[in-house]
Amino acid sequence: MRLDSLQRLNAARRQRLAAVLVTDLEGHEEHVVLEGDPFEGPFADLVESAFSSGRSMAFDGAEGKGFLNVYLPPPRIAIIGAVHISQCLTPMARIAGFDARIIDPRAAFATTDRFPDVALHIDWPADALVADPLDRYTALVVLTHDPKIDDFPLAEAVRAGCFYIGALGSRKTHAARIARLTTDGVAPVSLAAIHAPIGLNIGATNPAEIAVAILAEIIQAMRLRSPVLKGHGAP
Repeated sequence: MRLDSLQRLNAARRQRLAAVLVTDLEGHEEHVVLEGDPFEGPFADLVESAFSSGRSMAFDGAEGKGFLNVYLPPPRIAIIGAVHISQCLTPMARIAGFDARIIDPRAAFATTDRFPDVALHIDWPADALVADPLDRYTALVVLTHDPKIDDFPLAEAVRAGCFYIGALGSRKTHAARIARLTTDGVAPVSLAAIHAPIGLNIGATNPAEIAVAILAEIIQAMRLRSPVLKGHGAP
């Protein structure tokens, strides 16, 4: 690997950007493609497939011969609200391979006794998400039912393009939420990305079952998400 390629990959890792290293054995060239970069040419479809699958691959065909090495940021979950569902969701998320953090300004709820070995941010989301912003490899789960806490991270998640955005609440509650966010300037078409009621419809009734439904929906969204490649199938 060339030094400039290594430097680009390290920079992408620090910025939590997905990257593919394209090695063209016939042309004796290599390119680092970041998700969102314009990319055309004989390898464009292969690069898009690599971003979608997250798997590295070798290729040998009409387009040429070489390797695609995929580097994806570790997926993570930002949970707004230190509630009972969060207590069930965080250990499940860890088992499934997600880093999870909880953001809640209510110190009485966000305690290490209730959430051992979990990254707790006892801050308003507006402050916590400035220090550690949302991105395309973060799922946002909003659980407090309090607009003062929930609305800001939902708007930020839409703007950041989080691969999953879910919010607890009935359809009536969500309709009121959409009205508030629209009034605050969030485009209604963008708000369609919010999953509400949250979680797959499995008939969940208690916090543990709801956590299972949420995690299943997050995994579904992550595995079926589409990559962003400007100039190749992107708007």
